[in-house]
Amino acid sequence: MNAVDTNVFVYALDTNEPAKQAKAQALLTQLSGRPAETFLLWQVAAELLSCLRKWESLGRIAPADVEAHFRDVLTMFPLHVPTAQVFDYSFHFSSKFPLSHWDSMILAACKGAGATTLYSEDLDAGTNYDGVTVVNPFA
Repeated sequence: MNAVDTNVFVYALDTNEPAKQAKAQALLTQLSGRPAETFLLWQVAAELLSCLRKWESLGRIAPADVEAHFRDVLTMFPLHVPTAQVFDYSFHFSSKFPLSHWDSMILAACKGAGATTLYSEDLDAGTNYDGVTVVNPFA
């Protein structure tokens, strides 16, 4: 099972980063061909919406585009809402690895969802965090 970090969705929409945009779009196209194998983590959805709102406030996108882009992402993969156990996983990850709070939370969300692969540029590529392996799609 797979999960995709916020940065991949952001780059898929970011025309200011054409090389990363192409790679992100290719990955999402590949994964969306098998949507049952990938989760949209609640944390990622919330972070993406925050980024889109920031772009809106900067005048980079229109308010209608915020909702349209967000709804497009929501239709790609099943949304996984974490249970309270995600906090136990987060404490475990932060005590075992040198991680920021949000990195431990996203790994915990992956663990809670049963994802074994996390596509992200924000963590050490190739590292297996107790069953969750990070793959950098931009490397």
